[in-house]
Amino acid sequence: MPDDLKYVDSWIDPTFERCFQLMQCDDVRLLQQWIVRWSDLMDFEIVPVVPSKETREIVAPYLDSAPNRA
Repeated sequence: MPDDLKYVDSWIDPTFERCFQLMQCDDVRLLQQWIVRWSDLMDFEIVPVVPSKETREIVAPYLDSAPNRA
């Protein structure tokens, strides 16, 4: 695994068919390097995510000014 690519945690589905891994890096190329090295053994799906706190900070001003919907 590239030095600056960090493994955070993983989860396995109940049927043992899929493993979800949470990885962290500042450079997506590190993730690509890691995937290329393992692509002969498994398939990958990359889903970029942002921590909830950061998302809340970004959308809060828009929520405060949104019209009330009843």
